[in-house]
Amino acid sequence: MDKPRIVVVGGGAGGLPLVTQLGKKLGKPGTAHVTLVDSTNVHVWKPRFHEVATGAIDADLDAVDYRAHARLNHYRFEPGTLTGVDVRERTVTLAPICDAEGEEILPERQLPYDYLVLAVGSLCNDFGTPGVAQHCMMMDSRQQAERFRERFMNACLQANHLNAPVSVAIVGGGATGVELAAEIHHAVAMLRLYGHEHLDRDQLKVDVIEAAPRILPALPERVSATASRRLQALGVKVRTGEAVAEAVEQAFITRSGERVEAELLVWAAGVRGPAVLSDIEGLHATRSHQVEVMSSLQARGQDRVFVIGDAAYLLPEGADKPIPPRAQSAQQMGYHAAANIQRLMAGKPVTAFRYKDHGSLVSLSSYSSVGTLMGSLMKGGNFFIEGWLARVMYIWLYRMHQAALYGWPRTIMLLIAGRFNKLVRPRLKLH
Repeated sequence: MDKPRIVVVGGGAGGLPLVTQLGKKLGKPGTAHVTLVDSTNVHVWKPRFHEVATGAIDADLDAVDYRAHARLNHYRFEPGTLTGVDVRERTVTLAPICDAEGEEILPERQLPYDYLVLAVGSLCNDFGTPGVAQHCMMMDSRQQAERFRERFMNACLQANHLNAPVSVAIVGGGATGVELAAEIHHAVAMLRLYGHEHLDRDQLKVDVIEAAPRILPALPERVSATASRRLQALGVKVRTGEAVAEAVEQAFITRSGERVEAELLVWAAGVRGPAVLSDIEGLHATRSHQVEVMSSLQARGQDRVFVIGDAAYLLPEGADKPIPPRAQSAQQMGYHAAANIQRLMAGKPVTAFRYKDHGSLVSLSSYSSVGTLMGSLMKGGNFFIEGWLARVMYIWLYRMHQAALYGWPRTIMLLIAGRFNKLVRPRLKLH
C-alpha cells in the first residue's frame, strides 16, 4: 500500500511547527510522505517583521532555511505559490517560478495529497480604501518589511544630510502598528551612533492612526492605556477614533477631513485571507477570504483538508468571536492538526481544538514591553506586566518558537552565536 501523502501549504507560525512534528513522527520512520510548500525559501517569524523593517534584526541571521530544516526534520520542501486546490482529485496547483528576468525556472505543478493543511496566513485588509494599494507599504512579508527598511534608511540618510525631519504615518493601532512606531524611534536613536550625527529624534514625526476608541483594541484596556502613554512619551502622536478615508501621495486623509502628511505611509489595519481561498470549490470562505472550519480544524464539509492559523475561521461553541489571528493561535492549531492527522491515519476519531489564550505581549522596542499573561498561576488569572519583565517574556516567547523548530540544544547555540555576532556587527542592519 502506498504511503499517505501529507501536503502542508505555508511555512509560518503554524505550518512550520506542524510539518516539523509530522516529519519527526511520520517522515522519519517512513510512515508517510510529508511535503511543505511555501512561496519563499526561508521562514522569518512574522511577529518580528517590525524589527526587520527598521534593521533591528538581520533577517538573514534569524531566518530558517526550509531546505536545511527539511533535511533535519525528515520532510520535503517544494517551493511554489498556491493557485488552486481540487478537493475531488486531491491535488494542489502551484504557479510557475520565474527569475527576475521572467525566465521560467519551474513550470506549473500539481501535487497529489491524501491529507492537506492550508496554513497560508493572512494579508493586510485595506477595506477598499482608495489609494492604499498605490501609496502605502504593508508588513505582510519579509520582502515588504525590507522594502520599508530600505526606504526608511534612505529617508534617514537624506534627513541627516539636510538636517531635516523624518516623518512616518501608520494606519492601524494593533500590535504591528504600535511595535513599528516604537521601533522607528529606537532605530533613529541608534543611527546617531553610526554617522548620522545630525539626525535628531526630536525632529522625528510618527503618527499612529486607529479607527477604534483606543490602540490595541483587542487587548485589555490597561495594556492599551500603558502602551499609549509609552508611545506618547517617545513623541509618537496617537490618533484614536479616526478612520482613514483615502491615501494620497505622502498623506492620509481622514473621514473628518484632516490631512496627516508623512514621507512614508504604512497600512497595518485589519487582516484577510489570501483571495485564492475563496476560489477553491468545496470550501466555504468568509467575505474576508478565511475558510470556515469545524472544531477539529477540518474545513467544513471536508474530512481531508485542514485549515489553520489566520486563514481559518473558527467560532468556538458558545463564543461570540472567532479564534483571534495571532501567532500563538496558529502554533496551537498546528500541533492540534498534526495530532488529528495522525489520529485519522490510525483510524481514530478526531478531537476538538481548544484554544488556550496565554496572554499577549507588545514590544516597545528595547525601551519596554507591555501585556498580559494567562496561565495556571492563580487558577488561570490574568496578569498585567510591563517593563523589563515583560521584555524578557517577549524575548522568551521567540526562543520558545525557535525551540519548537530546532530543539533546545540548537536554540541555545543560536543564542550564543547571536551574542558573539553583537560583538562584531552593528546594532542595526545598515545596508
